[in-house]
Amino acid sequence: MTTGSTDGGGNRPERRLVSDAVAARRRAQLVSGLRGLAAARPATPIQNPAQNGSQAPATAPAEVCDVCGVTIPEDHRHLLHLTERRILCACEACWGMRAGEDDLRPVGRRTLWLPDLDVPDDLWAGFQIPIGLAFFMYSTVTACVVAMYPSPAGATESELHFESWQRMCALNPIMADLEPDIEGLIVNRLVDPPVYVVAPIDRCYALTGAVKLAWEGISGGTGVEHAVTRFFDELRAQAVPA
Repeated sequence: MTTGSTDGGGNRPERRLVSDAVAARRRAQLVSGLRGLAAARPATPIQNPAQNGSQAPATAPAEVCDVCGVTIPEDHRHLLHLTERRILCACEACWGMRAGEDDLRPVGRRTLWLPDLDVPDDLWAGFQIPIGLAFFMYSTVTACVVAMYPSPAGATESELHFESWQRMCALNPIMADLEPDIEGLIVNRLVDPPVYVVAPIDRCYALTGAVKLAWEGISGGTGVEHAVTRFFDELRAQAVPA
């Protein structure tokens, strides 16, 4: 006589196979979604420096302050240009003297992990974001919440319907503490469970930059998935729990 399993079926091979298949499908959604975005844009050929008789530089150029032009270390501060919605690298002097001047603001400082955020599938669908990877910020310039998601060309912007974000805040009162302009909510629904992190706005834009830099050819290649995984691993190491 065959006896039943005592582990509740949690370790059965067929259950593990199903779990692995679901995880693989979620990972594939990132690249497939980005491929769809890339299909709407003409491919830009990558030029080989050797074709122009020049060679790639042996070392990366030194970083400079986007405000005054002085050389700055790799670990430097950032400012946000509000109207252009652009991140500026800044030396210590410019960061201290120019922060809060005109359209310049220092980026946020906290990284907050939110494992209990409540975002039902129908609410996410109402945001009309084509992939499960994006960040949200409240812009004082446009007086609305903006969603940005990565694409092969960089950050793609979408303004949210007021009702959708109101429901988001009703389900998650912590969203009322989101600092306008200088920090955002990063969402990764390509993993299970989904990941939600409040992060400085320069880290939010770094996500879209990581996807753009890792993109290869027309299909994107395997580098995109690795870049996203590495980004969230680094973010998790910096974050504190809510």
